Amino acid sequence: MALTGRAALLAALGSLPVGIWEPSWTGILAVNAPLAVACACDFALAAPVRPLGLTRSGDTSARLGETADVTLTLTNPSRRPLRARLRDAWPPSSWQPGTETTASRHRLTVPPGERRRITTRLRPTRRGDRHADRITIRSYGPLGLFARQGTHRAPWTVRVLPPFTSRKHLPSKLARLRELDGRTSVLTRGEGTEFDSLREYVPGDDTRSIDWRATARQTTVAVRTWRPERDRHILLVLDTGRTSAGRVGDAPRLDASMDAALLLAALASRAGDRVDLLAYDRKVRALVQGRSAGDVLPALVNAMATLEPELVETDARGLAATALRTSPRRSLIVLLTTLDAAPIEEGLLPVLSQLTQRHTVLLASVADPQITDMATSRGHVDAVYEAAAAAQAQSERDRTAEQLRRHGVTVVDATPDDLAPALADAYLALKSAGRL
Repeated sequence: MALTGRAALLAALGSLPVGIWEPSWTGILAVNAPLAVACACDFALAAPVRPLGLTRSGDTSARLGETADVTLTLTNPSRRPLRARLRDAWPPSSWQPGTETTASRHRLTVPPGERRRITTRLRPTRRGDRHADRITIRSYGPLGLFARQGTHRAPWTVRVLPPFTSRKHLPSKLARLRELDGRTSVLTRGEGTEFDSLREYVPGDDTRSIDWRATARQTTVAVRTWRPERDRHILLVLDTGRTSAGRVGDAPRLDASMDAALLLAALASRAGDRVDLLAYDRKVRALVQGRSAGDVLPALVNAMATLEPELVETDARGLAATALRTSPRRSLIVLLTTLDAAPIEEGLLPVLSQLTQRHTVLLASVADPQITDMATSRGHVDAVYEAAAAAQAQSERDRTAEQLRRHGVTVVDATPDDLAPALADAYLALKSAGRL
């Protein structure tokens, strides 16, 4: 069988006579000289790395859990063919664990004066911006005995957006919104509803909705239909302080709060309401204002992408003052924060009246499902102690929620999977009651 390339050269070098028992400089040089010449030739025939041209294209954003393809175009301007191994380095959170080695390394051959494209597939594990790092290229000669190595930089950024997993609930909430939006008569009409149209009475309609003047002008009983007021203002306030860093399941509380805020924003914008966002702890971390219904959701997703919990205590007075400046007119203020007793009693309650005097306030908090599981534990001493601790923790949350309700705040306390639909239901309830 014929040998080629490196194998043929090594076999030829191995057949040279050497003095095994009495090595001499002459014998050593006789063996090493051909090898040195071969390495020198191999090095000389390897394409240079420095003149290579590299440009990027591809995805600039992706939702968390999805993939992003970034294409690298490599141009070989030299007169030698490029036989290379390439490593496209990105931050560790750009890949699923254990996949970086296969995803970031490529082999390619580029003839003189031509270009080739390679694609690096990212699958980020965290939100935020992922910036491309160095590109390391190792160029081999035709025998593979020697190589040139160098690095290049081709800047590129992929923004990893929140996954918005709660969007699966949007069709059912929109169906409920259509029922409220003038398609049927509102049985319990608040002072904030608007007259929409007249229709014929059907059994089951509230008799208080009958329009007697219209009925007198026609042969059938006419019923007024009402629709919730449109063009209301909603301010979503994300608490990004230390309590939002607590992990519930596999993600921080902040992620569940953002998911709930996105569902509410999508629903409210479809209802004709204006939605703004404020993220705050001791200073403003994100602010989205004045966006149209079609632009508000992309703007919120983009603003939330780079938010991270800050390990500081939230300044409740500063939060309230900033919210009041952001919403000078009557609004629905949705606070996505904790229900822990200390931050509420020492921080929020003293300034809550400033918000409730002018605005409708809704507070949504992420509950830990493990507390519910612990509360049902039985069978051994440790389980009983866990159940007692869980009952005490839940009792404190219930007591804190009751304090807020006495101040006129609507409270939603739900697990991460249930928080988004529960918050949307609370919004629809307020809208149907005319409290916005």
